[in-house]
Amino acid sequence: MVEAAATDREPLKPADWAGLSDDKLLDVRMCDLGLTIEGTDLEQRIAQLSAELDARGLVFRPHYWLADEWFTPDGVPGIAIPFYLAHPRLARLELAQMLEVEGGDPESCLRILRHEAGHAIDNAYSLRRRPKRRRIFGNPTIEYPEYYTPKPYSKSFVQHLDHWYAQSHPDEDFAETFAVWLDPQAMWPTRYIGWPAQRKLEYMDRLMRELSRRRPSVKSQRKVDPLPRLKKTLGEHYRKKREHYGLDHPDFYDSDLRNLFSDSPEYAKNPTAARFVRKIRKEVRGTVASFTDSYQYTIDQLLERVIDRCRELNLRLADGEESTKIDFMVFLTVQTMNYLHSGRHRVAL
Repeated sequence: MVEAAATDREPLKPADWAGLSDDKLLDVRMCDLGLTIEGTDLEQRIAQLSAELDARGLVFRPHYWLADEWFTPDGVPGIAIPFYLAHPRLARLELAQMLEVEGGDPESCLRILRHEAGHAIDNAYSLRRRPKRRRIFGNPTIEYPEYYTPKPYSKSFVQHLDHWYAQSHPDEDFAETFAVWLDPQAMWPTRYIGWPAQRKLEYMDRLMRELSRRRPSVKSQRKVDPLPRLKKTLGEHYRKKREHYGLDHPDFYDSDLRNLFSDSPEYAKNPTAARFVRKIRKEVRGTVASFTDSYQYTIDQLLERVIDRCRELNLRLADGEESTKIDFMVFLTVQTMNYLHSGRHRVAL
């Protein structure tokens, strides 16, 4: 009875938790955050997306709600937006826990909204049932893989979100193609000329012109896993999320590290490799993540294991810091690309 009563308690107000330390904030249940989209910067992003849809002659508008992550449920013409975008304190917690804030700036938020709008309009007009849509993008009923192996230089897919996301599943290919078609800055007729992906964009253009001014056939306002129903704590949420984006095993060998550093007594007075990597950790993590389109959290886990192994091997710098940093970035980039091509590149939650 006590547990049931606790479950039904009133949500907190941001003023009640915004001043908490990270440790205490992680104990707060998601349903107790008391957040809304109204009155936040998200309203401006949604308004801009609506303007872009209107400019294309589309009357369809998704509905929106706050949840634990970005997603559009199957059959629902609406978009779930992650809770941390509704309050700056929660965006700071997301950054501390995951090292980046997906959709945290206006440009990246709009990129994701355009992508999710592609899923939502797919659902609103039951487009995946169309034979031609299935021929061009593939069978939408195939299972989502837990991992996928992207081909970074493929011209059969548009490039919109990071991690070559269009390659993960036929439905993601459709949503990414829609997002590029919708983006007023994409200039897709010239950007993709001669690419196999051009055929997909031209089909999308014809399809959306056909839907212009047509009301959607699916009008459901259903919200899947909205924030007020999520009883898990923020700590439980982040434990699961970090586990999802973690590494399966270290993707390096002792010989790689010994090529970069040294355990020779000759260099005993030089700085330790572990201390050096900690010093450059944030810089190289951001640089390599940007270069490889990888999650910073995944790279940071690799760095953590590199630091531990350097300490265990008692490695030290054998060259100057600047030249070693350059060599280390090359090493980290290679290890990250190996990870991407190993078939262990995870589909986003």
